[in-house]
Amino acid sequence: MAAILAGAAATALVLTGCSSGGTASTGGDGKVSGSITLQTWALTPTYTDYLDGVVKAFEKKYPDAQVKLVDQPGDGYADKVLSQASSNSLPDVVNLPPDIALPLAKRGFLQDVAKDDSTLSSTYVKGSLTAYNYKGVDGTFGYPWYLNTDIDYWNKTMFTKCGLDPANPPKTTDELFSQAETMHQKCPDDYLMSRKPGLSDFSLAGVKILNADGTKFTFANSSKAADLITKYAKAYKEGLMPSSVLNTDYLGNSTLFTQGKVAWTTGGATAISDFEKNNPSLKGNIIVSPALDNPPLYVQGLSVSAKSKHIATAEALAAFMTNAKNQEAFAHLVNIFPSTKSSQSDPFFSKDDGTVQAKARVLANEALKTAKNLNPVEANSAMTDFLDQQIALAMKGGVSPEKALQTAQDKMNTLLANG
Repeated sequence: MAAILAGAAATALVLTGCSSGGTASTGGDGKVSGSITLQTWALTPTYTDYLDGVVKAFEKKYPDAQVKLVDQPGDGYADKVLSQASSNSLPDVVNLPPDIALPLAKRGFLQDVAKDDSTLSSTYVKGSLTAYNYKGVDGTFGYPWYLNTDIDYWNKTMFTKCGLDPANPPKTTDELFSQAETMHQKCPDDYLMSRKPGLSDFSLAGVKILNADGTKFTFANSSKAADLITKYAKAYKEGLMPSSVLNTDYLGNSTLFTQGKVAWTTGGATAISDFEKNNPSLKGNIIVSPALDNPPLYVQGLSVSAKSKHIATAEALAAFMTNAKNQEAFAHLVNIFPSTKSSQSDPFFSKDDGTVQAKARVLANEALKTAKNLNPVEANSAMTDFLDQQIALAMKGGVSPEKALQTAQDKMNTLLANG
């Protein structure tokens, strides 16, 4: 199925149709009728029964409406969607994460669903809606479908052995550096940190990433960004993180944490199961806490084609699929969280039964209240890969942080202008 991104692998999903929690659209002629197409992303054949069930429930609720389901493979999905839009064949309702929705919204291919549904802000978590608001474009271009975020995982044994208090892991990036230094002093061969900074870290440091209309990256203009790289470079030079962090064969902090080589990683609310499965010695040895500074937000949504002949029907389907009952049923079976505000009080997400697994789920659920997209959707993988290379070069001492940032910003602005 479509990736929820960063720490959450969404697996099985089986839902039953439920009554819509939102108000039907008044777009077009205002009638929920006619034949529309729903396009999902890599959900069939595994989840055909779920999708058919939702479609049938929707058609039962709206007898004058018919829905045709089309599913696209995972690879090349963004290119496929852009091609559909360019050839005026974009389906009525399309499963789009915010970054893929952005170019379509800018070119007028997506409906501003906030124009027709006054319940959006009262129904969905604020950050999930904000993810479909774009700089330089007025409107909201998606119904949030499901969410995820990261929490922090710490190795209790390494904390105790290396002079740290497992009951008080770092809460901020500054505390992370301080405790990493303590660990290194006590245990020179162990590490707390195992990553270099990126755009999300710039956001957390208060750096302005983009200009007001989203046409230019501006992070190199801030001394805070250079200061942050300098701080990481100093930590790297002092041995506070593995030397492999700057190598092309770097395994990632999650893998190193699983191997017991570093004492910290981030991950989704269910990541602990994978850690323990891949390294049984971690069972009972992991503590969890909220993400440092401000939690990140990962979003999937359903957008509506602005060229749909039945916009009211398309918006009604998007609202139906993303209503609270459907999302809760989804999230009880899948490793994701609903985007609906009312779902946050569901005991499944909000009740701590004393296990680390439940605590992780509760922490993630609580984090969604303030979570936000820390990586601007304008920054694609080609841009962030180039930035990553420049940061690594600066941390090795090859160039100054200021030079690395300016080089990256110039390249990223060229890519943005040509996008």
